[in-house]
This record gives sequence, C-alpha cells and structure tokens, in this order.
Amino acid sequence: MQRNRRIIFSAAIVLAITLPACGLRDRLTTTPIGDILKSPREYEGKTVTVSGVVADEVSLIAVKYFTVEDKTGRIAVVTNRIMPAKGEKVRVRGAVQEMFSLGTRRIIVIKEEPPSETQR
Repeated sequence: MQRNRRIIFSAAIVLAITLPACGLRDRLTTTPIGDILKSPREYEGKTVTVSGVVADEVSLIAVKYFTVEDKTGRIAVVTNRIMPAKGEKVRVRGAVQEMFSLGTRRIIVIKEEPPSETQR
C-alpha cells in the first residue's frame, strides 16, 4: 500500500513538472471567453484555448470567421480552416488580437492556429 502511494505521488510530481514544459497543460485547459473580453490587454498576443458552441459563421472573400459562445461570453474566431457548423461544439486554440477599434468599440478575436502534426 505504501509503495503504491509512492508511485502515485512520484507520477504526480513528474506530470506537474513536465506538463507546463511541453505545453500539454495549455492544450487541456480552457480560458473562459468572458475573462478574455473583460481584460483583453492581459491576453493580447497570448495563445489561449476556448471551447463552446458555434453561434454564427461568416465566410467573406478574404476573411472567414465564426463566433464561439460559452457560458461567460462570445468571441469571434478568425480561421483558415474549414468552417464548423452552427451549433457544433468546438475547442479552438489561437492568439488573442484586436481586430478593429473605433472610439470605445473594440472587436477582440482569436486567430486560430493551424492544427499541429499531432492533431491531424
């Protein structure tokens, strides 16, 4: 019994040390959309992962984006990938950017990263 506890404790320490180093922790956790919208300067240029439901989708000639909604808010996701369907549950990883600003109005978006080789 004591040996099993040591093994579990050792495994937990190894995971705590290696997850941040390989970026896996960031891939497993999500950032509430409301947090990004409340304090966009804290997230500017940083890579985040959000998850939620696709609320809207727009595909123009030069820009494709969809809106992701979770229980804390909505955010637009600019993408070069195939558009998800409205109502689809998605998990998106990308950098937070200010797309447009006019007076006090700002449009904060996530620029979706292309999938890595391990995600394909």
